[in-house]
Amino acid sequence: MVGPPSPLSFPTDYPVKVVGRPEDGFRARVHSIVLRHAPALDAERVTERPSANGKYVSISYVLVAESRAQIEALIAELQACDGVMMLL
Repeated sequence: MVGPPSPLSFPTDYPVKVVGRPEDGFRARVHSIVLRHAPALDAERVTERPSANGKYVSISYVLVAESRAQIEALIAELQACDGVMMLL
């Protein structure tokens, strides 16, 4: 089944924010997933911010998305990633 046409035109800058607990390996797991789907990611377009109490961390990426399928695959893999609590 084909979904509705995307309101985005590709390639486009696409922001992704991943929130989770700053446990061992969390950042590495998330980063490896993002790099698998966006291997040309510019490190300067990655930011990290702890929550006020340090209980959570948000990692923000701005990647160049080439297609809707690429975005959907990235989101699906991040949702299945251990430790990911929220995606924005």
